[in-house]
Amino acid sequence: MALPAFSHAQPKGATGVLVFADGTCIWGKGFGASGSAVGEVCFNTAMTGYQEVMTDPSYDSQIVTFTFPHIGNVGANEEDHESRGLGAVGCIVRQEVTPQSNFRAQQEFVDWMTAHGKIGLSGVDTRALTRRIRLNGAPNAVIAHNPRGEFDMKALKKQAAEWSGLEGLDLVPGVTREGQEDWKGGHWQLGFGYTEGTAAKPHVVAIDYGAKDNIFRNLVKAGAKVTVVPARTPLDEVMALKPDGVFLSNGPGDPAATGEYAVPVIKGLLDADVPLFGICLGHQMLGLAAGAKTAKMFQGHRGANHPVQRVGGEWGASEGLVEITSMNHGFAVDVDTLPDGVEQTHVSLFDGTNCGISIKGKKAFGVQYHPEASPGPQDSFYLFEKFVGML
Repeated sequence: MALPAFSHAQPKGATGVLVFADGTCIWGKGFGASGSAVGEVCFNTAMTGYQEVMTDPSYDSQIVTFTFPHIGNVGANEEDHESRGLGAVGCIVRQEVTPQSNFRAQQEFVDWMTAHGKIGLSGVDTRALTRRIRLNGAPNAVIAHNPRGEFDMKALKKQAAEWSGLEGLDLVPGVTREGQEDWKGGHWQLGFGYTEGTAAKPHVVAIDYGAKDNIFRNLVKAGAKVTVVPARTPLDEVMALKPDGVFLSNGPGDPAATGEYAVPVIKGLLDADVPLFGICLGHQMLGLAAGAKTAKMFQGHRGANHPVQRVGGEWGASEGLVEITSMNHGFAVDVDTLPDGVEQTHVSLFDGTNCGISIKGKKAFGVQYHPEASPGPQDSFYLFEKFVGML
């Protein structure tokens, strides 16, 4: 049974709480790590892949509400991480976490959450919370867990009220790699694990703004050698690696804030006619480098069932085709600010927001969604082959 959706008074037995910036509280049963964490509350509609969601660095400083009720049923394992334990600070679920029942499971999800310092809250009316987000936008809040049910509510409310929110926030320094890395792993295969890439060319330099590992696996599968570099790598150091193309990764936070140091590098790559492919945050900053603007969305897009349509003149017979995609973003390129020479290539069929651009006269394109999926459908894997094929 879910506890009352919104209540100021602590119900008996509550060991976890979500405290909004306006002082509203949602009580439940805490699990995972003890303590508190502040972030933006969002919802994700995916029916699978909760471990991949929780380790996606794009969710940094976010608290994910899972709309699917059966979280925990496949447990957790070491192969399904999308990063080095980074990602969402916490999650909210309807029912108590389901015991694992899967041959690949190595750990219960509750134990995995504890080990990775992430806070969970169960027993919540997630439908009511999702409707609140849809009507009022994604709120700032603090999620807290204390097995004894003891909370300093005054401090939690103050923490929630004083947090700045994601707009204007550069979160990339906390999730990017510290040094250069030669990426090796390819796709996962049942019974074999992850394959290893052997290509020497084409050489893709991937700038890590908070990347999901499955992006690199797809680049390897498409035939590329991949070198990953930190977000603040200067233009001359990127060019010194002699890339055949440069990949701009996904990541958390406000693209305009990260763009203060990332956009000049991207502009330099465009000037040098280096082929570019951007995903999510990388796509947004490619748009900024081309002269467009980005804006904070009301509630964002997060899930594995988002329909995106191909538009523009480059698709030929496949123009109008719809891809079902995986998404996780709270900012978007403002299509009304696209300058001449930048073409919209994909559009969301949910709300008409921009989901893809290409720059005329350049081998440079980006998509707002996550073609590597994980979790999600595989309709958009072709984009990795398109990028590697143009190098």
